[in-house]
Amino acid sequence: MDASEEIDRLIEGITDWRGAVFADVRKVVLSADAGIIEEWKWMGSPVWSCDGMIAVANAHKGKVKLTFAHGAKLADPDGLFNAGLEGNARRAIDYLEGDKVDAAALQRLVRAAIDFNRTKLKKNASAKAKKSKEA
Repeated sequence: MDASEEIDRLIEGITDWRGAVFADVRKVVLSADAGIIEEWKWMGSPVWSCDGMIAVANAHKGKVKLTFAHGAKLADPDGLFNAGLEGNARRAIDYLEGDKVDAAALQRLVRAAIDFNRTKLKKNASAKAKKSKEA
């Protein structure tokens, strides 16, 4: 079973409001960029990546958590981040029962994460090239 099928199965198994929210989050994340890939990591966590990890999602008791790997480095003009604010790297969005997924704002945040990943890749490539020339 590939990652997308695993995620389908996970969502189908969540029969309360969290399943619908999880499906909405997934749909919005995937719609942000055609290059996004789904992965299944850490013994059952959906992960979305594009030139590096974007976010991981999990359904917990009472919430759906979407954690951005480099969230602390991302601008959040729409104020979506509401969890993990004390961390040095990650930031999260906790969706509680009754919360709606703001598709436009979440897409902007996912695109910002992709831009961050691509910028980080370019910096790493430049550093490697510089180091190679010095050697």
